[in-house]
Amino acid sequence: MYKERIKRTGLESRIRTAEEAASLFRDKMVVASSGFTKAGDSKAVLKALATRAAAHPLQITLITGASLGHGTDGLLTTAHVLHKRMPFQVDPVLRHGINTGEVLFMDQHLGESAEIINEKIIPAVDIAIIEALQINEDGSIVPTTSVGNSPAFIAAASKIIVEINLSVPLSLLGVHDIFSTGSWPDKKIIPITNAGTRIGTNAIAVDPEKIVAIVLTETTDSPAQINERDDKTRAIAGHLLQFFEQEIKKGRLLPSLRPLQSGIGKVANAVMEGFMDGNFHDLTMYSEVIQDSAFHLIDAGKLNLASASSITVSQDCYNRVFSDFDRYKPHIVLRPQDISNAAEVIRRLGVISINTAIECDIYGNVNSTHIGGTHMMNGIGGSNDFARNAYLSVFVSPSSSKGGAISHIVPMASHIDNTEHDVDIFVTENGIADLRGLAPRERAKLIINNCAHASYRDELNDYFTEACKAGGQTPHLLQEALSWHARFKENGTMLRTIPV
Repeated sequence: MYKERIKRTGLESRIRTAEEAASLFRDKMVVASSGFTKAGDSKAVLKALATRAAAHPLQITLITGASLGHGTDGLLTTAHVLHKRMPFQVDPVLRHGINTGEVLFMDQHLGESAEIINEKIIPAVDIAIIEALQINEDGSIVPTTSVGNSPAFIAAASKIIVEINLSVPLSLLGVHDIFSTGSWPDKKIIPITNAGTRIGTNAIAVDPEKIVAIVLTETTDSPAQINERDDKTRAIAGHLLQFFEQEIKKGRLLPSLRPLQSGIGKVANAVMEGFMDGNFHDLTMYSEVIQDSAFHLIDAGKLNLASASSITVSQDCYNRVFSDFDRYKPHIVLRPQDISNAAEVIRRLGVISINTAIECDIYGNVNSTHIGGTHMMNGIGGSNDFARNAYLSVFVSPSSSKGGAISHIVPMASHIDNTEHDVDIFVTENGIADLRGLAPRERAKLIINNCAHASYRDELNDYFTEACKAGGQTPHLLQEALSWHARFKENGTMLRTIPV
């Protein structure tokens, strides 16, 4: 089967096993791997490297587009292969390694990671591992289900290992749109004027002499874990959809809204599925990831076009979509992540961004990354790329969790990724806070009374009242601002009075 996938004459002689390819790595190398939110990642070589390192220890710096699937990050962590990791991850084993200090983690805006590679701000890439659908006659590489940082990795790497995934159907040919802005001071504009604008090529240019090994695989992407909508996520979606309907009545939006961006996770996915219930049509997406909800909207005739950097879906959705991809191809564009997350394009298109918060404080500052202000969860991802530049920046969260032991509205966020200046709308199952045009003291009243859980609302109002007596543009009681987090660490609940 590989003969129809390797069209460059002579490259078939470089087919190797994953173990043979893993023998090319040396201690202290900088390694880059394709993959964006579990899609289009290395399925064989990095796993073989973890096995090799168990017997012959070595450490690397590993850079990807976003997260890897199949427990690869965990295997590398367990084998003590990772010295430094960037820019995003979702693996619980790696997360533990990061929070114990074993692995150094650079939490990086996904839209900027290609730039720091292009500008040589970090050490040069020694080896890039790229999953491919096909190698063309000219040596160019057609990616599979994600593009991510692969163009930047290919351009920067001294050596390239290609994993050709025979399980991915050739019907994906033509879905990619590869474009590079180049480097300063000659960077090009990105001439995307709507979500479906195509500006590049279908494959990534490669010097074939850099390809040192080709590994054949037949493993599909790790499936996304998509939870069913529950009462909280339905309520959040309902508040947000009602808000959009009001914006349409006020003449600020059309029934087609503006291009939508949705972060990963069950809340964001449930909100997107909520558009199935609204009076919206001719929707478009300009996002990072195409999830199950997007394909449901395409099937329903609600979504015309989805542009992103990867397709990350559940197993059922994967089987349905890729068994008949020709049906969906006209609706899909996959781009490099420095294009999908480009500030220039997000601002021009007037994207509506919808992302998930770990916690939000009473003034609208959002923590997207750290538990208790210290422990990394996954990373900033692309949420700030979109929130900072969107026409409407929406953050969603349940008001509480752990049976009410944790409030997601707190006096002061224990870590801030998206400041109050970049948060327009905050939504919980209790209600919505439209923060546009409001001063901090106005924001606080709205967030507390509309979004906070009833068990915490009175205490939040008490805190705000006392803080205002102390004065300030953004009033705080510094001796109490983080007391809720300290209380949870000590008592297992943020409630002032522990339930009997």
